Amino acid sequence: TNAQGEDVVAGIRTPKPVAQLATEMPELYRQLEGLRRKLETHYREVQDFEYTIEKGVLYCLQTRNGKMNTTAMVRTSVEMAHEGLITREQALLRIKPEILEQLLHPRLDSLHKAEPIAQGLPASPGAASGHIVFDADRAELLGKAGEKVILVREETKPEDIHGFFAAQGVLTSRGGKTSHAAVVARGMGKPCVAGAEGIHVDVKLRQAVIGDKTLHEGDYITIDGGTGYVYKGMIPMVEPTFSDELKKLLNWADEAASMKVMANADTPSAAKKALSFGAMGIGLCRTERMFNDVDRLPIVVEMILAATQEEREGALDRLKDIQRKDFREILTTMAPRPVTIRLLDPPIHEFLPTEDVLRDELQNLKHLK
Repeated sequence: TNAQGEDVVAGIRTPKPVAQLATEMPELYRQLEGLRRKLETHYREVQDFEYTIEKGVLYCLQTRNGKMNTTAMVRTSVEMAHEGLITREQALLRIKPEILEQLLHPRLDSLHKAEPIAQGLPASPGAASGHIVFDADRAELLGKAGEKVILVREETKPEDIHGFFAAQGVLTSRGGKTSHAAVVARGMGKPCVAGAEGIHVDVKLRQAVIGDKTLHEGDYITIDGGTGYVYKGMIPMVEPTFSDELKKLLNWADEAASMKVMANADTPSAAKKALSFGAMGIGLCRTERMFNDVDRLPIVVEMILAATQEEREGALDRLKDIQRKDFREILTTMAPRPVTIRLLDPPIHEFLPTEDVLRDELQNLKHLK
């Protein structure tokens, strides 16, 4: 009582919960509810309005459209459509696809406040935390050991593909939303921040310098592919969930869509995820991607480097058994939806180590001798 709005903003006064007004001043509470309904009906948007009560009279001081996160935007749009304030088409058009995509990936807990140490381009949505690693081989090694890692590079190349599979996310100091890192990360559904130009990556020293801060291999960082922010340390995550309102909104989208959407899926697990997201089928199943798993890659290398036809056929027989099992699972999962399969088109550079990696391994062998 006896306080102004600026007192609340300044922290001089602590307001009571609005619901408490229903018991202390029931008539004014009913007026406030009527005011809320009138404003929402007029603007057809959630309102953030200020009011005051002076000498038993309710006054509305100002109103504006409320700022909401994506979850709240989905919920209020669906609720307003149910109430008849807006149409289903209007509810769908209020939600930008790139914002909606953020609900499909882990995101940072909004209750945890942290200052970013760098910012790049939001190249692939989602958030991830892990130890810094500066090369794909190291990422693969730690990934096999169960460690969570973030692959940090100036830029990535096709031969880094095994590092992508092992990493929780990718951070590059160069490149844009169409760079190799961004395209591959989006295809895998992994978070990526690209083109963080304030970061100087030194692979030889295994460190990254950001202003007056130096991050070493093994340090924890968190990246947010939805905003492009990079944080030092681990930030709590919120796992993606499909609310009833989101399911309803996506069903409305399916009903209104004139074009049916299929997914790229190369493994049984990817096919199951695509189906859970409402894919109408698989538009492209790239069979060479089935062999990127750490347990399968050596068989492909053996097939490529085979010295005799007999050795090559032995490796191919093992790969055939793997493919047969994967195809059966993919087709069973998607039935009766269509699946388009691209037969083996192996980019050799993705399966064999680079000259630099081989040179380093030879040097290590010399030191061991």
